[in-house]
Amino acid sequence: MVSRQTVPNIVFVQPDGSCEAHVGESGRSIMDCAVDNGVPGIRAQCGGGCTCSTCHGFVDEAWFDRVGAPVYDEADILDFVPGRRVTSRLTCQIVIRDDLDGIVIHVPPPE
Repeated sequence: MVSRQTVPNIVFVQPDGSCEAHVGESGRSIMDCAVDNGVPGIRAQCGGGCTCSTCHGFVDEAWFDRVGAPVYDEADILDFVPGRRVTSRLTCQIVIRDDLDGIVIHVPPPE
């Protein structure tokens, strides 16, 4: 019997409602997936160091409980993000796992 390996897909929704899906690599971050695929609006200027907010995104409400709320440095950084929502996360801090296959991330509108 051949086992089926899950390949997590990440769906990015732009402010205008357009969507794009990309294959993510388990163990890497959602920010990495966005940067690798040139997703507009996820700039990731600090490269995933959790020192800026340029990878900010809104986790779709249907997925937020599975991802969880921000903690520590991430929560502190998000305190200063304009337009922050309850489901705001820094995508550099969300590690891709097989159970996140199909997760939806909404890209915030430009500031």
